[in-house]
Amino acid sequence: MVGYKMMGRAHSHAYRDVPFYFDSPVTPRLDTIVGRDSSRVGPAAEKMGWARHATDWRSLIDRRDIDLIDIVTPNDTHSEIAIAAAEAGKHVLCEKPLALSVEEAVRMHDAVKKNNVTHMLCHNYRFAPAVQFAKQLIDSGKLGRIYHIRATFLQDWLMDPNYPLTWRMQKNISGSGTLGDLGAHIIDLARFLVGEFDEVAGMMKTFVKERPLGDTVHNLQTEIREGEWGEVTVDDASAFLATFQNGAMGTFEASRFSRGNRAGNRFEINGEKGSIRWDMENMNNLEVYFEEDEAGLQGFKTINCTEAEHPFAGNYWPAAHILGYEHTFVNLIASLMDNIGNKTSAAPNFEDGVMNQAILEAVERSVHRRGWTAVSEIYKPDSVEIN
Repeated sequence: MVGYKMMGRAHSHAYRDVPFYFDSPVTPRLDTIVGRDSSRVGPAAEKMGWARHATDWRSLIDRRDIDLIDIVTPNDTHSEIAIAAAEAGKHVLCEKPLALSVEEAVRMHDAVKKNNVTHMLCHNYRFAPAVQFAKQLIDSGKLGRIYHIRATFLQDWLMDPNYPLTWRMQKNISGSGTLGDLGAHIIDLARFLVGEFDEVAGMMKTFVKERPLGDTVHNLQTEIREGEWGEVTVDDASAFLATFQNGAMGTFEASRFSRGNRAGNRFEINGEKGSIRWDMENMNNLEVYFEEDEAGLQGFKTINCTEAEHPFAGNYWPAAHILGYEHTFVNLIASLMDNIGNKTSAAPNFEDGVMNQAILEAVERSVHRRGWTAVSEIYKPDSVEIN
């Protein structure tokens, strides 16, 4: 695994827990974790259960005893590592967003396809049992034709103007701000649940233009370099409207300036026969409404998606023994192990990453032109044309 901070912890925990909960065809062995800071990667390796550590990811590429490369690094490094890993015949798991641009994402997708390796994109929220159950309800026709999706991912951790300028606030490293970091999640959930996007029209805003230089140490704890300041080159908040190829319409909002919201990843989907609601801060529950219910008994009801009948939930505890954020990663890694062992296609994968990146770029283009932009202007899946 390349990287060892928050996502490194989440992925490491998942690899260690998968054999406990799932009977997978292959079992992950945590061999080597890589980080540029030798003083920190060593203790991280010991704490998270890795056999050894290194400071250069290239040292992993030619090793015949390593089968999978997991990329949890800043976004500007994803492409080089993934392509090198694929060309060496290694399976690849990559954090989102896949790349800095559609061009990079396409090159990564071409590399994993050409070398016939398993590839997966870490959109862990797909793997909450309630979200998987929502997918089952939609695919079964229980909601009928889908008309609307409203999705948000709202946080407030960046509201302090003295919070340091980390890599997430630098466009050359991150690609974009809330749009790519948070918006990518709700875009992927919308594609997973509703379908492919058609057109978008967006807006973005940067509220704090300059911040002290520094770095993230643990979760959102930071170190600040006194007296050094830098320009924020990404958005603090973004919002966009969307139309879908199946005729549905959507509204999306991502912000790090939404006071009181720690991780407000939420959606509501309305169909001709019913509606569903989900909130990551209450991730075990799915709210459902069905028009077919008897008059006088109609209304949203809460399904606690911890029954054995709910996707993934039966691998854990008895009903209503609640799962947490970390289990979305365990479920994702379990799926990855199944795909590697059975030589089947994983999802979400690098193809999803390309499409998600095209939507992100379409939103950005719409902001710059102040008007609607078709996703097909950016990328068409049936061709190699990128505009």
